Amino acid sequence: MESNKTIVPLPCTSALHPLKRKIPYGWDLNLYRGCAHDCIYCYARHQHPHSETHDFETIYAKTNLAEVLDRELRRPGWKREIINIGGVTDSYQPAEAELKLMPEVLRVLIRHKTPAIISTKSTLVLRDIELIDRLSHLTYINVAASVVTRDESIRKFIEPGASGADKLFEALHEFRKTNASVGLHAMPIIPFLTDSYETIETLCAGARAAGVHYMLPGVMYLRGNTRKTVFDFFRRTFPDRFEALQACYKKGGADKNYKDQLYQQVVNPLRKKYDLSGDYSRIIREKMHKPDPTLF
Repeated sequence: MESNKTIVPLPCTSALHPLKRKIPYGWDLNLYRGCAHDCIYCYARHQHPHSETHDFETIYAKTNLAEVLDRELRRPGWKREIINIGGVTDSYQPAEAELKLMPEVLRVLIRHKTPAIISTKSTLVLRDIELIDRLSHLTYINVAASVVTRDESIRKFIEPGASGADKLFEALHEFRKTNASVGLHAMPIIPFLTDSYETIETLCAGARAAGVHYMLPGVMYLRGNTRKTVFDFFRRTFPDRFEALQACYKKGGADKNYKDQLYQQVVNPLRKKYDLSGDYSRIIREKMHKPDPTLF
């Protein structure tokens, strides 16, 4: 999908950024600052240090990232820990179709046999399936699609730059033909918009058909100014649901009673019905230390 965003090169001095928590990964790697998927619930939108409008109008590309990453992975102290790729901005947003930063990053990971997790809302990830497959025979690599709803009439409002859900499920099915682990990140679940039994069942059905190893759901969290963005969106687009949403978000997280009821009555029964595991750590344990000896 094309984008009208301005793309500016932004050479970086470091590639990996440590996280306070170490499970299941302790490092973040982001190829871009800013994102053209324009998700209304994006928590990173208002943390963007290079945008006066905080609206991701400019996408900054770390054009030397692979070179810097290679240098960091050569350090004697590097322990081949899992790297989360695209934790803040999607690595496969439209700019990547032209710049092709991810293939170079994947080649670095292959060179250093370093495990990684990729989560994306774009089918552009299929372009790199051969490289991801090669890495999957050396160490653990996970490919997950982040999907909110299969209802295109709603999705186009809340994440207009992302790929449609059905195309993403098709991509996950293709990655099951590799040795990579494959997951569905059913998130964020947006209260009073994408939280119905029917909506989540369609996601579970798609995940089951794609053969994913796990499904991770997550209710929307309204951090910082993202709260105002989402509230304004509901007032404008779904005014009949605004008061319910506002009542649900007295704080950053959704009301505990709401979440408990959602999981007990919708999410957990559906995962059981479609035999979808919520245990992503099992597949990590299985694949982390079983490289293909023929590739060494």
